[in-house]
Amino acid sequence: MSGIRMPFNMTENLRSPADLTQVPADAIRIPGKSLRRYIYVILSLLTAVSGVYIMFDILSANELNTLETIILVLFGISFTWLSLAFWSGAFGFVLQMLRIDPLSLKSTRNLAADDAPINTRTAVVMPVYNEDTHRVIAGFEATLRSLEKTGEIAKFDFFLLSDTTNLNIAQAERDAWQLLQERLGDLGQQVFYRRREKNIGRKVGNLAEFCQRWGANYEQMIVLDADSIMAGDCLLKMVRAMQANPRCGLIQTIPIPVRQTTFFGRFVQFAAVLYSPMLATGLAFWQTDAANYWGHNAIIRMRAFIDHCGLPTLAGKAPFGGDILSHDFVEAAMLRRAGWDVFLLADLEGSYEEVPCNIIDYAKRDRRWVQGNIQHLGIIDTKDLHPISRLHFLLGAVAYITSLIWMLMLVLSTADAVVRAINANVYFTDIHQLYPNWPIAKTELIIALILLTTLLLMGPKLLGVIVTLTHRRKQFGGARAIIKGTIIETIFAVLIAPIMMIYHAYFVISVLLGFKVNWDSQEREGRLLPWGECIARTSKMTFAALLWGCVTYIYAPIFFWWLLPVLTGLVLSAPLVRYSSSLDWGRGARAHKIFVTPNETSEDPVLTQMNQLLAQEQPALPSPAPIPPVPADNWTPMPHREMDDYRPITR
Repeated sequence: MSGIRMPFNMTENLRSPADLTQVPADAIRIPGKSLRRYIYVILSLLTAVSGVYIMFDILSANELNTLETIILVLFGISFTWLSLAFWSGAFGFVLQMLRIDPLSLKSTRNLAADDAPINTRTAVVMPVYNEDTHRVIAGFEATLRSLEKTGEIAKFDFFLLSDTTNLNIAQAERDAWQLLQERLGDLGQQVFYRRREKNIGRKVGNLAEFCQRWGANYEQMIVLDADSIMAGDCLLKMVRAMQANPRCGLIQTIPIPVRQTTFFGRFVQFAAVLYSPMLATGLAFWQTDAANYWGHNAIIRMRAFIDHCGLPTLAGKAPFGGDILSHDFVEAAMLRRAGWDVFLLADLEGSYEEVPCNIIDYAKRDRRWVQGNIQHLGIIDTKDLHPISRLHFLLGAVAYITSLIWMLMLVLSTADAVVRAINANVYFTDIHQLYPNWPIAKTELIIALILLTTLLLMGPKLLGVIVTLTHRRKQFGGARAIIKGTIIETIFAVLIAPIMMIYHAYFVISVLLGFKVNWDSQEREGRLLPWGECIARTSKMTFAALLWGCVTYIYAPIFFWWLLPVLTGLVLSAPLVRYSSSLDWGRGARAHKIFVTPNETSEDPVLTQMNQLLAQEQPALPSPAPIPPVPADNWTPMPHREMDDYRPITR
């Protein structure tokens, strides 16, 4: 048990970054933090105001009624959201094209490789809950083996923290763990398995117990999800970055989806690899030292986490009360409020995850995130939060609420178009009216607004493709493969966008009405959805779309053609869900070089190792494995306080 010896070092005994008198020369320095944020906000607001004013000018030409006033307000919210997303992507585009680091603003060509010695101890922890045991152990071992090849594994310990409630899965975990120990030999002294019989507090409680029992033995922990895979070099870079930045409490990487087999899974994987680096670079540029935490594939300073991330149970009922569900956003906010830096390293490679392989399972995962993110609106006014942390809370919730807004806008716009079509030939609306009310159509403004909206929606996609063609063309199989994949990805994204809009809108309404959500394990392996499930999950939206389309076509045929892209996706929702879950379609896409990704042209060795482990048959044990031993407790209290009881530390 080599890792269960060292207490916090002198740096870790500091209660805050304010206690530091010196910052290493190689620490991350961020010039112009405030200026960046002002520029980002000003550009976003100017764009949003321009779009809203054009919309107001169009609607007010024929006298703004109550219905159109509501539409204008909803449009303003959604257009502001689009503007914020666009400018974040635009910053990322410029920085990536010029190869400039988003934090230091130095050329990435001149950044020296960090080969500083590892002089701290790190725990790599993977919380699991009723997961596919074979997949979990394969990812866990592949990550460990990759780190072993770096020669630095002596400074790390690995923990599998099980919250599994299914007794059969729990026994499978113990059996798999015993086989893993046999494969590891002496290295098995640095890996540990602990199962809680009562999973109080979900993942938050799981990690809190680990921190209290063994956190004092480590300077930092790297948190993985059950579907995470990380390369050893990536783990070392995270640790070295933490060592070089003693004011840093958390560093988040960009988890890239891998190992997708269905058409939908490959679509998500391709889009993430194509656009995420640019978008993350833009986020890192304006978030600077107040970035967000996404719950996994991140490194966290143990002392800071223990002191400031003991989250309370919120007063009241759902959706705003109870356990904090999307705890990661809140933990990042608490660290930043206490004075610790939170960084997003957008260019760090070797960080991977898996995603649900079909639309239904993808939507189920979003259902959980909707409730967690909307809950953040109830704590957004917590005292002394950093303004960027409040913005994280707001944007996280609005990301899903905008689906409800878009749906309401479409429905209300349809109603307005039908009413105006019915009254199209009524020019005298008052018996004492002397002059007729001629309808006014501001065609030029309408076209301008359509073009502006299209630019905000599709612009980041185009910029992402340009960056990829410029700097990563060979990794994606060449320019032709990139362009072909992008065209098909865009068409499919347009078709399924209305489906996801309906799902998210329904989820938001359910959350606001107080319906609870079950946080069960996710389906990640590819499966072809049966027709029965596809129809059951989409029949209502299909029927509504047919009725919606018929009414619009009869009374407002011109508006019907504007609605057609939305209606098409909804009417075809069942076959879209069914065939996009097809493994054959996924294999066919790969055979035709559609949705090619870098890890398919040159696979990372850690992924190769994992695939080999998954392909191996696991021998049966002659008898069930016993519960593995755990290290001796080195108890450290982790205070739990109300949100406003936290005290910020100024610097």
